[in-house]
Amino acid sequence: MMAVFLGKYGYPRLILLLMACAVVISAINVQDTMLTWLLEAFPVLVAIVLLVLTMRRFRLTDLLYTLILIHACVLLYGAHYSYAGTPLGDWLGEVMGWQRNNYDKLGHFMQGFCPVMCAREVIACCTPIRRGGWLATLSFTVAMTVSALYEIVEWLASLSAPDDTEAFLGTQGYIWDTQTDMAMCLVGAVVALVLLSHLHNRQLDQFK
Repeated sequence: MMAVFLGKYGYPRLILLLMACAVVISAINVQDTMLTWLLEAFPVLVAIVLLVLTMRRFRLTDLLYTLILIHACVLLYGAHYSYAGTPLGDWLGEVMGWQRNNYDKLGHFMQGFCPVMCAREVIACCTPIRRGGWLATLSFTVAMTVSALYEIVEWLASLSAPDDTEAFLGTQGYIWDTQTDMAMCLVGAVVALVLLSHLHNRQLDQFK
């Protein structure tokens, strides 16, 4: 109803406003350094710029805008506390009996969950590939590529400034951190495709 009231671009503008507010709140009294916050919040800042530039020429489905907002909030919450210090992660650790703060795994789950649907929408709208197995496969491949590139960025950051980027890496001494990060991305991508493809198809049909 709100999208109808505000017009064609009302919902995207609302999402952008909420994302901008989340960025401001996240940046207030950060628990680590501003460099760490910037490194961890950078994907959200890029997303805001891209959404502003493409909103009129390539409007996304409401589902995808919603997923982007949720993903942004997950990242910005982690950026504010630097992941390893998130209260939510500490609480879950106490409940589940974990030895480390695993909030970063939620971030990597969303790294598969949201980008796979972004890829699915762009491929479905901009290529002749039909909905089905190939669309799912290509979307999944894009999501896993994003995850791999992010791990490479973390590696390069650790090489350039080992002391200043320790919080950004957030390994907490876990030797399988990179592998489990990509595994969570894989799980997130598969879950999104299984749960949301039908709803996504219906919203894409509405655009047609």
